[in-house]
Amino acid sequence: MTTPEPSHEPSPEQPSAGKTPAGQTPADKVFRSPLGVASGVFLLLLTAFFAGDSMVRGEGRTPWIALAILVLAVPLIVAFTIRPAVYANDDRLRIRNPFRSIVLPWATVADVRAGYSSEVFTQEGAKYQLWAIPVSLRQRKRAARQAARASQDDPHGRTSVTADVRDAASRTAPSDKTIADLRELAELRAGTPGAQGEPEVRWAYEIVAPALAGLLLLVILIATG
Repeated sequence: MTTPEPSHEPSPEQPSAGKTPAGQTPADKVFRSPLGVASGVFLLLLTAFFAGDSMVRGEGRTPWIALAILVLAVPLIVAFTIRPAVYANDDRLRIRNPFRSIVLPWATVADVRAGYSSEVFTQEGAKYQLWAIPVSLRQRKRAARQAARASQDDPHGRTSVTADVRDAASRTAPSDKTIADLRELAELRAGTPGAQGEPEVRWAYEIVAPALAGLLLLVILIATG
């Protein structure tokens, strides 16, 4: 399965890129998986169709079980497909994972890496995954093949001075390029006044609470069946 390239777009609640007006938060770059969002919308429609059909046509306990599954499934689908996003500006990195939101001022970021998954490490040793920036081994292999072909075409680097930057970028996997950009931003902004502060972690109760309610209702229905 090919990993989609995270999209870059201005955050709707932030001002446009450029110089930040006094007293306003710097503009965000948003990284997310378009394929994840599309698959989430499809799964939501599919779940709503089958659950709705069972609730309308079902008999006995079937409508209640369908309702419980719907209440449980919808938050989980949203959590793992539509919700994940990474917001980065000049002051901080904000990570929206399935069940938690993490805000990391750049001064607290020790490293950003992409191994088998994308991860950010804090100065205190904490590690957080970047769900919105999935790693694709297939894209890495493709990028490695392109780089190998380029090195064979120009083994002595005679054309490197005039090489197209966009062509060089095409020989790097999209997720690795995004991680490199975030690492560079962390290194550049860590010492600035606006990038100071402490990490903030918040549970996504808007996801957890309805999912637990749906699970509890389903357990009760099964236990009393």
